[in-house]
Amino acid sequence: MIKEFPAVFLDRDGVLNRAIVRDGVPYPPVNLSEFEIMPSSISTLTRLANSGYMLIGVTNQPDVARGTQSADTVKLFNELIQSRLPIQEIFVCYHDSKDHCDCRKPKPGLILQAQAKYRIALSKSWMVGDRWKDIAAGHSVGLRTIFIDYHYNEDYLGQSPDFTIQDTSQLADIILEGVNS
Repeated sequence: MIKEFPAVFLDRDGVLNRAIVRDGVPYPPVNLSEFEIMPSSISTLTRLANSGYMLIGVTNQPDVARGTQSADTVKLFNELIQSRLPIQEIFVCYHDSKDHCDCRKPKPGLILQAQAKYRIALSKSWMVGDRWKDIAAGHSVGLRTIFIDYHYNEDYLGQSPDFTIQDTSQLADIILEGVNS
């Protein structure tokens, strides 16, 4: 029998690093001066990694397709995240909505790519995000979900996460308690 591993899938902007919020709408940072790792992520993600969870980033970066962000900048930010947090890999969708790809959340393509590459047990895994698309992607493949509610000015389209929190500091407690429930 092939061993499968539990994972925590994490959106990037708003979960791993701070999103830039303008008029209630979150955006990715555009340069290094705007880039900041979420301070509460360091200890909670280290705790999860030390408890046996593989940590995987899954992020939509449509600004590359729109021409307002370079793929090199996205890669630089991802490398910075991986140098400071115990993230195995960050899977990226560079497409815009009009491209109708399979990897752009709310579709689960990035999660399924990671599952195939790392033999992840989806039934023992979680999705953490700050937008409805993250929660929908997790639900579509049976993940338990945690929504970080920053009260963005957007419709959540009836998505009901398993848990709602205000910042990443509570992630490890919820996930590690969830293993026993």
